[in-house]
Amino acid sequence: MRVRPLLGATAGAALLLLTGAGAAPVTASAAVPAAPSAAAPYEAVTVDSVGRITADGTVTLSGTYRCRSAIGPVFVSSSVSQGVSTTRYGIGGTRAVCDGVKHRWVNTGRPKPGALAPGAAHVEATLMELRTFSGLPLPSFHAVHGRDITLTRP
Repeated sequence: MRVRPLLGATAGAALLLLTGAGAAPVTASAAVPAAPSAAAPYEAVTVDSVGRITADGTVTLSGTYRCRSAIGPVFVSSSVSQGVSTTRYGIGGTRAVCDGVKHRWVNTGRPKPGALAPGAAHVEATLMELRTFSGLPLPSFHAVHGRDITLTRP
């Protein structure tokens, strides 16, 4: 029995899967639908078009989410960036209830002073579950949504 060629092919296939070689590039618009799809209406997160930023730099972001079931704890996290900067600032996290019903989420946080200002911004919200595999909590993503918004003063 020849084992070496089989192992070589398996290792090569695994390497292709891990590196993503051979796969079509995924863009943000292709990876995340603008609205929940009809095929998966119970796995969705949205971002409101307006966020708030106070004079001291505290940012409040909001939206909706829906998920059907979960084994571990589920959270809605959010991040925001402005301008051409590639820096994204995490803005809070909300514990989610996965019961198939649409819920609101609101996250608040204060990045470093002066990092953000009123005006155009980009927000990404993620609906993520922590599942335990071999005793280790690992993320399992239910939905992701990115949106351009406006940060305004309250």
